[in-house]
Amino acid sequence: MSSTLDPLLEATRLLQEAWGDAGSGAGLSRARLVVVNDAIGVARRCLDAVHAEVAAGIAYESRAELGPESLAKQQGFRTPAQLIATTTGASTGEAARLVKVGEATAPRVSLIGEPLPAKFPAVRAALSAGRIGAVSAGLIVGFLDRMIPKIGCDRAAEAETALVGLIPGLSGDEVRKAITRMEAHLDPDGVAPREDELRAKASVSMFERDGMLHLNAILDPARGAPVKTAIQGYVSAEFAAKRAGRDPGAPDADRRSLAQVQADALVHFAEHALSCVKNKTLNGATVIVRVNAADLEAGTGYGLIDGIEQPVSVGTVRRMAGGGGVTRWVCGQGGAILNWGRTRRLFTEPQRLALRERDGGCAFCGLPPGMTKAHHIDWWKRDHGRTDLDNGVLLCETCHHLIHDNGWDIRVDGQGIRAKVWFLPPPSTDPHRTPRLGGRARTELIA
Repeated sequence: MSSTLDPLLEATRLLQEAWGDAGSGAGLSRARLVVVNDAIGVARRCLDAVHAEVAAGIAYESRAELGPESLAKQQGFRTPAQLIATTTGASTGEAARLVKVGEATAPRVSLIGEPLPAKFPAVRAALSAGRIGAVSAGLIVGFLDRMIPKIGCDRAAEAETALVGLIPGLSGDEVRKAITRMEAHLDPDGVAPREDELRAKASVSMFERDGMLHLNAILDPARGAPVKTAIQGYVSAEFAAKRAGRDPGAPDADRRSLAQVQADALVHFAEHALSCVKNKTLNGATVIVRVNAADLEAGTGYGLIDGIEQPVSVGTVRRMAGGGGVTRWVCGQGGAILNWGRTRRLFTEPQRLALRERDGGCAFCGLPPGMTKAHHIDWWKRDHGRTDLDNGVLLCETCHHLIHDNGWDIRVDGQGIRAKVWFLPPPSTDPHRTPRLGGRARTELIA
């Protein structure tokens, strides 16, 4: 009979095997460091599964109806979360989320004593197998609990299966992004009310202290998008100028940090607004809003702003499309994308817009589109590559050099803006060359 501890014990064995006889961590080779790090990840996720089950047991033995016989109270704590937080060093909030995961993934019993499956069986299976950790499981559980009253148990079960299949290998931030997009897909009518809530929270505060003007801005997606895009465009232009013509060793070299350059950007835009002097310091940065053509015509669904995770309602898309600083581009299912072959070297603006739709920004690391360039997968000169959509990819400068300098390959499956971009590591990094999904498809369910 299998035990809850079996996956953890196996993960621990693999970790010990990966570590070998290296002694301290400093004695590990670069290749061994990667293998050990992967083994630690699996072991940690398996430990999360065990701890979640224990946390659920502690919560059950500390339920309110037990009164003074509550396990937590007998140990000197008001709640089971406080007991767990004290013994693990986690925050009370983190411990409470662990309890919630444990309760949502533990087997249940009916009122007449019959065994029932866990509330979220797919999450339980993925957690027990070490494919996801407690943080990801907690995000999924919270999302599903929120969505069941809106979409019903059957659709929630489908969403659970889809998310469990999508998020292994994603960071916590990427999991949140995937869930945010999934929520908009399942409940498009809820986008506008959520927008109203966010808009009501928007604020900018200003005060002076220590001779400095302090600014704190909280903006909803629609109003935050042009601010974020403009500042990122300014930063991109400044860094491009620094790379092009400045000696980093010179006495007057620009050594500003990213935060300092962003502060200069804000000052620049304020000065521009006051003087109304036309300039081109944004390096072509443009706010792009993506929306289905049928939804735009019918006034339903939702839109996505490049560089902004929170979806916006179709009403907001229409208002933004009417602004002078927004590029309006609607791509229906029958929209054709031009392929230029070998007749021209540089990608056209329509092609770059299509790549933004497909890749969502840097296809490798996810940086916003304004900080990327369109690159040929098969090089123009060396490989006689074509300037076609399926031979193009959006990459930031860092990832462009990383991929070419370290021998990564890029593969595009499918055609047009619904194609998927895959990155194949070199054999020195992964002997099996396991493809890694990139672009928007990494965090969005794209048919």
